[in-house]
Amino acid sequence: MLTRVKSAVASFMGGIMAGSSNNNNERSGGSDLPLKYPYMRPKFLGLSADEIECSADHIARPILILKETRRLPWATGYAEVINAGKSALNEDQACCEVVLVKKKPIGSLTPRKLAASRRRSSILNSDGVGMLENNNTTGIPMHFWGVFDGHAGSGAALMASKLLQRMILERLCDVCHLLENQNNPPPICLAKNGSPFQAEAKKGACLDGEEQDGLLDEPRFHMEKDISVESLVMGIIETAFRDMDDKIEKEKESYSISGGCCALIAIHLLGKLYVANAGDSRAIIVRNNEVIPMSNEFTPESERQRLQYLGFLKPELLGNEFTHIEFPRRIQHNELGKKMLFRDHTMTGWAYKTIVEDDLKFPLIYGEGKKARVMATIGVTRGLGDHDLKVYNSNIHIKPFLSCCPEVKVYNISEHKHGADDVLIMGSDGLWDVTTDRDVADAVTTFLSGREPNDPLRYTSAAQDLLMRSRGVLKERGWRLPNERLGSGDDITVFVIPLAGAELET
Repeated sequence: MLTRVKSAVASFMGGIMAGSSNNNNERSGGSDLPLKYPYMRPKFLGLSADEIECSADHIARPILILKETRRLPWATGYAEVINAGKSALNEDQACCEVVLVKKKPIGSLTPRKLAASRRRSSILNSDGVGMLENNNTTGIPMHFWGVFDGHAGSGAALMASKLLQRMILERLCDVCHLLENQNNPPPICLAKNGSPFQAEAKKGACLDGEEQDGLLDEPRFHMEKDISVESLVMGIIETAFRDMDDKIEKEKESYSISGGCCALIAIHLLGKLYVANAGDSRAIIVRNNEVIPMSNEFTPESERQRLQYLGFLKPELLGNEFTHIEFPRRIQHNELGKKMLFRDHTMTGWAYKTIVEDDLKFPLIYGEGKKARVMATIGVTRGLGDHDLKVYNSNIHIKPFLSCCPEVKVYNISEHKHGADDVLIMGSDGLWDVTTDRDVADAVTTFLSGREPNDPLRYTSAAQDLLMRSRGVLKERGWRLPNERLGSGDDITVFVIPLAGAELET
C-alpha cells in the first residue's frame, strides 16, 4: 500500500508529465469517445483561436481580461491566468449570463416544444453572453456568475459552465408563479407530474397545474409548513447541483468528459444574492471595507468527521486498505500493543487507544493543510464529476466520499445601500492559496479608491490587479511575490462584481 501511495503522490505532483492532456483535444484516460465540449475559454472574453493558444503559455502566463466591459452585466470585472505547468490546459472555466425566469405554459408540451420554450427564455448575443431579449422582458431577471475549478482535466468544468445555470433556470421556471408572489407565498404541493403549484380550495387538497378545473383525488404531497421563497430558491440550487453531477455521470457513457471540478456560483434574484459553493473556491463581499465571507472551503480537513463517519458506516468503501481512524503520524508495525493518540468521527479532540492490526492501514485522510488528501488522491471533498476516480492502481472508488451538495449563503442586497467600492469577489483557489480574505479586501479597496467611479474598466482592472498580486513576478526561483514568498502556480480565475449594479438596474 505504501508503494502505491508514493506512486499516487508522484503522479499528482508530476504535472504535465504525469499524463495530463498536452493538446486541445483533451481525452479522459485515453478514451476514444468524442469530446462533449471542445476546450475553450469563456465566450465573453471574445478570444480567437490564436489568442487562446497564446494564453496557454506556462512561462509568460499572460493575464486575460475583458476586451469590452459591456459583455458582462453591472460592469463586472473578470481576469484569468493559466498555471505554471501544473496541467497543459487552463482547467478553470467561468460563466456569466442574464436570463429571464418565465412561467411555463399550461398544458403538456412535446420535448421539442419544451426545449424551444427554454431556449426562448434567454438568448446568446454575439459576444456569447446570455442577455435579456430586447423584445420580450416579461419575466424575472436572474443574473448568474460561475467559477468552475477543474482538476484532472477541464471536461467536467466545461460542461458545468455551460449547463448548470440552465438546470437552475428550468427549476426556477417551474415555480415562477410562487416567485412573483414572494411576499405572500401560498402553501406548495406537488402535482401528478412532480411540479410544484399553488394549493387552493379546502385544506389538504391540491390543484394540478395542468388540470385547473378540479381537485386531485389523491394529492401526492401537502406542505403543512410555510416555505419561504428564499428557502425554495436555495433548494432549487442544491438540487440543480445534484442534477448536474448526475448528468456528467450519464454523459460519460457516450462522451469523453475528463476529471471533476469545484463549483462556485452567485445568483442575483429578486433583490437577493445566493452564493453556492462546492469545493475550495471562495467568495467574499467587501462592504465599507468590511469582509463578509460568503463561502467555506470543503477540504479533507474541514470535512474530516463526515468522511470518517462514512468510512465507519461503510467500511467496504475503504477496500480493506484504509482506516477511518486518524493518528498524528503513520503507525509502525513494531508499535502494535502500544498506546497512541487518535481521533475518529465522534471526536473533535484527541485521546489514547491501544494500537491493533487494523490501525496499520493507511489513513482515510492523510496530510495536513493544502497537502491533505482523501485516500492519498484528491484534496477537495465537494464538487462535480470525478465518477471514475480511483485510488492509484486499485479498484477503490473515491466518489462515495465526494459530495456534490453545495453550501448556499444568502445576502440581501436590497437591505443595504452600496457604494461604488462595495463588491462581491469570486475566485478559484489559485487566488486564495497565497492571499487571505483581508489581503484581497484591502487590495481591492485600495485599488478602487484610486480609480474614477465612472471608469468603464474599473472592476476589470481591479480583477487584473488581484491576479498580478497572486501570480507574482517570474524570477530565477520561480514566480515570486514582493515579499519573496512563492506566488500562485495554479490556474487563477477572478470575478469582481459591483454590488451597486443591482441598484442601478432597478
